[in-house]
Amino acid sequence: MRVRIRPLRLSDYDAMIQVFEVCGLHPRTRGRDSRREIGQQLRSNRALYLGAFDGPRLVGTVLGTHDTRKGWINRLAVLPEYRHKGIAVKLVRACERALRQEGMELFAALIEGDNVASQSLFAKLGYETTDIRYYRRKTRDDV
Repeated sequence: MRVRIRPLRLSDYDAMIQVFEVCGLHPRTRGRDSRREIGQQLRSNRALYLGAFDGPRLVGTVLGTHDTRKGWINRLAVLPEYRHKGIAVKLVRACERALRQEGMELFAALIEGDNVASQSLFAKLGYETTDIRYYRRKTRDDV
């Protein structure tokens, strides 16, 4: 199996949503994950939204963003049958490279407390755990 990493395109949208769903990321297709919203995000973050492809099949995703100070690694997902093959590591490293090209030198990922697999992966990649509390406020339920 030879998986290649490339920037996602709007034509990958349906496959991306399917990967999110299979991996339990609960996409909000009527809100921030709608085709329209993802299209706008792709225009802004073209080189940072990446997919892992086995031939034409999308098997993994990572969405990089930044706030001009810190690079964020979001929506890291690999289909269950493709896990434990180094694909998540390739996606994270490719996202870090793309973020470095945007001038980022600090990378972060928010990981849910029960997601032991992601916690283990990021620790293996040299990420350190912090005791930061995450607070949020939404203007609408679908964002």
